[in-house]
Order: sequence, then structure tokens, then C-alpha cells
Amino acid sequence: MTHIGLVAGEPSADQLAGALLRAIHAVEPGAGVSGLGGPEFVAAGGHAIAPMDAMAVMGLMEVVAHLPRLLALRSKLVRHFLTQRPDVFVGIDAPDFNLDLELQLRRKGIHTVQYVGPSIWAWRRYRLRKIARAAERVLVLFPFEQAFYDAAGVACTCVGHPLADGIALEPDRGVARQRLGLDPGAVVVALLPGSRRAEIRQHSRAFLQAADWIAQRCPEARFVVSLRDDQGLDLLRGEVHRLGLGRLPIQMHCNRTHDTLAAADVALVASGTVTLEAMLFKCPMVVAYRMHPVSYQILRSLVSVRHVALPNLLCGTEVVPELLQDQCRPERLGAEVLRWLQDPSACAGLRRQFMQQHLQLRCGASARAAAAVLAVARGQ
Repeated sequence: MTHIGLVAGEPSADQLAGALLRAIHAVEPGAGVSGLGGPEFVAAGGHAIAPMDAMAVMGLMEVVAHLPRLLALRSKLVRHFLTQRPDVFVGIDAPDFNLDLELQLRRKGIHTVQYVGPSIWAWRRYRLRKIARAAERVLVLFPFEQAFYDAAGVACTCVGHPLADGIALEPDRGVARQRLGLDPGAVVVALLPGSRRAEIRQHSRAFLQAADWIAQRCPEARFVVSLRDDQGLDLLRGEVHRLGLGRLPIQMHCNRTHDTLAAADVALVASGTVTLEAMLFKCPMVVAYRMHPVSYQILRSLVSVRHVALPNLLCGTEVVPELLQDQCRPERLGAEVLRWLQDPSACAGLRRQFMQQHLQLRCGASARAAAAVLAVARGQ
């Protein structure tokens, strides 16, 4: 039976890992999988030799601070995979970590796949040579990515996105609100500050102050937060207490992101996979992000695209506002949320664009990815 090595080091990668493993086991039930992953990876039958949180670092300066630990983790994984000799290794996202791992394994005769192509269309296009040496095949999620890899002669397959397959084309807002205990006619604003604890620390103050700013101008507004775990919720509750916002009409939930987005009229979200989820739920959004100032300055000098939010990249223009770094201020965030709330016509037009993108991405992504991984495992 096929043995697969895999590394998924953050929640969005863990979701892809879980969906991929279920699709692989549908074809080959006895396939064994080991590596680094989170709850989705484990629930789908993966054996975790290291916890997902071991890689939970964001930004450039933050990585530097944790570099010795990350290098030790990668060495541990290399030793494990060279001992176990999987038929194929799959690195999911995290290219700065996974490509070096893939390079070492491929040199020792292990087949390799990079699932989620590095964003060479946005920055650091010079990585193409390294990608070609490290990964026998790159699996990308979005159609616009494939042309960049094809032009460089890197073996690439566009598989679509599993979230587009799993999320209904027309989510049921009434059912979602019932699940969350929300009034069917309420004005609901989702607050999604990120999945990593570092992101929650960076964004929670501005997001909560924006919610307070909105509540002062739209007293009927209700706010819903969904975070990955209880530790994240504790961080947010602490910030509510420090800001003296105990009277803010806000609900906090653990792992209820999809219900939250389905229920919301507008979402205030940290840039990342959740922007794609909001798009698939046809939820108008305001995208924000903060990181270490030095990390931001370095990234800004390297990035060659105008937008960072996935809906804007997929639509080819700014269809949702992006407020980054110094622009991520409570009054700016609140004003953009209020603009969506006060313009039903603009919201309807945005939802039509989101539906077009959803249909394009809905193409059986996990089954496609599983077929590609198993083909590489067989040397095809």
C-alpha cells in the first residue's frame, strides 16, 4: 500500500490535508500517512509525529526569532521521512519550510509534491528554479496561477479549491442564524481576526474598537466572532476587558467560522484563507492585516501585485477594501463596514461576482489532488 509523508503547518493547510487524505482513502483505503498536521489531518487518518502549532509563526522578523526551533523541526522531519521512506511526500503551503524539506527528500530518491504553489506571481519569482528542483509536481488552487508555472516549465496542475466544493452555492442565512441563536432580522457583522494567536494579538484591538465605532452609529448591529480554539477566545476576551467593552453586543464561538460567515451581513476579516471563505459564502467584507513593521517594509518592497485579498486577486480588481498596516485603524475599518451595510445595491453586485468565482473554483479539487499525488507516488 502507498505510504505518504505530509506536512501541513497551519489551519488552512490542515483543512486541505484532511480533504486530501479523505480523497486518497476513497481510492486507496489502506494508504498510510504520517507527518506534521492538525486535527483535520488526524481525523482523516494521518499519524502526527509533530503538532501543527510547531510551525505557527507569521512574518519575517518573527520567523527569525524562531529559526533555531524551526530548523530543528525540519531536521526531525527529514530524519523521519528518510527512515520511513514514503512513496511520496506532500508539502502543503508553507513553501519556505516545505521546499527545503522537499529538496532534501527528492535528492534521496523520494517523490515530492508541493500542494498550494508558492505565490511566484506576487513576489520572489526567482524561486521558480528552486521549486522545479524540489517538487516533481506543483498543485495550485486558482486558475490564474497555472500560466506562471507553465511558462517556467514547472510541472503544474490546477485542482481548484476544496472549499468551493464543500460550501453551498447559496448558503442558508436563516439556518446559520438559528444555529448561532441570532435574530433572523438582525444586522450581523462577523469579526474574524485570524487563526494564529499572533494574528489575534495584532488585530483584536483594532477589530473590537471598530465594532464599538460601528455600534455607536448602528445600535442594532450585533457582532459574532469565531476563533480556532479556546486559547484564542481567551485572548480576545482579555482584550474586551482591557478596552472596557463589556457591553458590546458580541458573541464568541470556537470553530464556527462557516456559520458565522453564512449568518453575517458583512465581515471584517484578516487577510488569508478566510477571505476566500467569505467570498464563497457571498459575504461582503473588509480585509485588514497588520504585522511586524520591519516584516511589512521588507514584504512591501518585494511584492509585485496591487492586491493581497484573494477575492481581489481572483476578480482582477479591488472589489473589497484592503486596509493594511497603518490603514488598519478602527475608524477606517468601521467606516468601510458601515458602507457595505448602507449600500444593498453594491452588496448585491458583489455577491454576483462572488458567485461567478465560486462556480469557476468548484471542480472536485480534493479528488483531483489525490489523483495527482498518487500518480507521482507511482512515478507517473
